[in-house]
Order: sequence, then structure tokens, then C-alpha cells
Amino acid sequence: MKRIEIVKKIQSYLQTSNGVDQWLWWIFVGLLVGGFFIFLSASIGLLARDGANFGNVAVMRVVWTGLGIAGAYVASYVHYKYLRRYTLFLLLASILLTALVFVPGIGFKHGGAYRWISLFGLSFQPAEFLKIAFVIYTAAFFATVKERVQTFTYGLLPLFSLLGIAGFLLLMQPDTDTFVVLFIAMFAMFLTAGAKLRHIGIILLAGVLALSILIASKPYLVSRIVTFINPAGDLQGAGYQVRQSLIAIGSGGFSGKGFGQSVQKFKYLPEPTGDSVFAVAAEEFGFIGGLILIALFLTLILRGLRIASRSPDIFSGLLSIGIVILIGASAFMNIASMLAIIPLSGLPLAFVSHGGTSLVITLLEAGILLNISRYQKS
Repeated sequence: MKRIEIVKKIQSYLQTSNGVDQWLWWIFVGLLVGGFFIFLSASIGLLARDGANFGNVAVMRVVWTGLGIAGAYVASYVHYKYLRRYTLFLLLASILLTALVFVPGIGFKHGGAYRWISLFGLSFQPAEFLKIAFVIYTAAFFATVKERVQTFTYGLLPLFSLLGIAGFLLLMQPDTDTFVVLFIAMFAMFLTAGAKLRHIGIILLAGVLALSILIASKPYLVSRIVTFINPAGDLQGAGYQVRQSLIAIGSGGFSGKGFGQSVQKFKYLPEPTGDSVFAVAAEEFGFIGGLILIALFLTLILRGLRIASRSPDIFSGLLSIGIVILIGASAFMNIASMLAIIPLSGLPLAFVSHGGTSLVITLLEAGILLNISRYQKS
């Protein structure tokens, strides 16, 4: 009898549905496969510089990719409505995990920031979990209050409260770039949920004011702005990474130097597998390769927004928008900063940059979006 009940419970999770959106599926496959080879090529430069073992890096990338694919597969089949049921638990768990970065012996400092924790021999960045948890909770909350989102009590106030909690945890690390991406995602969801024009203006004004105060109070942010305005002012210091990125991108020409042939990754780019991985890709695959990569992300965003517009309910629609913005905004901020279009960003390039936590969570987000696509209206 118990076996029958277990089977019925599993069947309730695996709801009858249409197939996943094929366009979206192939986009994710293209980004994952292309990102894997770009990362491997970029890794050669980093390992040649640091003397690490290339085999270990490649194996760990395969392991994290495998975990991410497994999570995406499960997420693509388990009905998205169960996320709404456990949204408060996910939110609280993400807050607790992120707060652990400040606990001595658990959280540790790297690159001047407390963004990582080490548990049971594994290190990971909890802010990645925090982003998706806050997006899920925001989608569930606005879907519950519905038209009351236009009121201060159920719209603007909860949004400010959630952003305040996330902002405190992220800016204390500090992790300004992640907070900016989360702010954009939650603002887009607030706008889509039907917020009043006056409230939209208030949140934008508050965002600009808060960002101005933050920049003024953080020397490293001031340095980024100054470098952006005058990149030639300190070519061997603050402007070094942007200058080397532009050299790499420019030297790639129209068709690139070829896979594995990047020169900048060996001695010049500070983070060839991280922040600067797009520069490595552009140097090796040229304007065409960079354009294809940008086109994949742009198509992902457009396809995701299409799924959101055809979603069966408010929750799935808002969640789709939140996920699309998390992936898309992060990717384009990374690329734009390497092209010196915006100030330098420390954000990873989704599906490409190193970082197991980022890759696994991004693939989970992909799985959730694919799951929602199963139920989109025709």
C-alpha cells in the first residue's frame, strides 16, 4: 500500500505536459558546449601561469557540469508549482547560507571579499543560490497578492524589504555586481506584475540614489568609474584589465586566431577563465565567434520572454522573467564591461566562466525555464 502511495506521489510531481521548448533547449546546449570549450582553452593560459594541473581543472569542470545537467534534468520534469509551495523555505535557507560567509572558520576571504563558504570539504558561493531563491519568492508573493501589488503595503514596501535584506547580505561581502543583477530582475518582475507608475518612479529614484551613495562610499567602485571615464589614466593599474581585454578582442579580427591560439590569456589577462573569458573567446574566434555568443544570449532572452508571455499562470510568468533577467543581465554586463561599454564588472559569463556554483545554479535555472515551457499556451 505504501509503495502505491509513493508511486502516486512521484507521478503527481511528474505532471503530464507537452515537450520542452526546442529552441530554448538547443540554445542552452549551444551555450553549454561552446562554453565548455572556451573555458578549456582559457584554462590553458591560467594553468601555464600558475603551474596547476590542467587535468584536475578539466575534471572538476566535467563534474560541476554533470551535477548541473542532472539538476537541470530533474528541474525540467518536476512541476514548477512545487517551487511555490516551498518558496519560504528556499528563501530562509538562502539567507542563512549567505550569512555564513561572515562566520569565521566557515566563510573565507578571496580577492578582498567574503563571498565563499566551505562546508564538508566543499567550497561554494551562496550568493548564486540567494539570487534564484529571492526571484522565486518574489514571483510567488506577487502572484499571491495579484492586483494588490499596486498598493504600497503589498507592492512597494515588500519589494523594498526584500531588496534591503538581499542588499545587506551582498553589499557587506561586498558583491555589488550580484546585487545589481538581482535588483534588475526583481524590478522587472515588479513592473510586469502591474506596479503603479508612481511606484516604479520611486524605486528607480531610490535605486539611483542608493547606487550613488554606494559608489561614493566604496573606493573600489570609485576606481571603476574613474577608469571607465578615462581608461588611459592608469594603464598599468586600474585600467590594465580593460586595456588587455580590448587588445585581445581587437587582435581576434573578423574570424579569430583559432581555438587555443589566444596570446593574451598566457601573460596579460588577469582572469582568463573568469571575468575576461569573453576576451579570450573573441581573440580565438573573432568578431564572428563573439557575435554568435552574443546572439545566443539574446535569443535566450527573447525566447524566455516569449515563454513568460505564454505562461499558464502569474507565478510561472514572473518566474520566467526573473530567470531570464538573472542569466541575461549577468552575461551582457560581463560582455559589456570587457568591451568598455560599462564600468568593469566582476560577474561571470554564464555557461562559460569558471565557478562550479554559478554553473550548477545557472543550469538549474535553465531546467526550471524548460519546465515552464512545457505548459506554455499555444
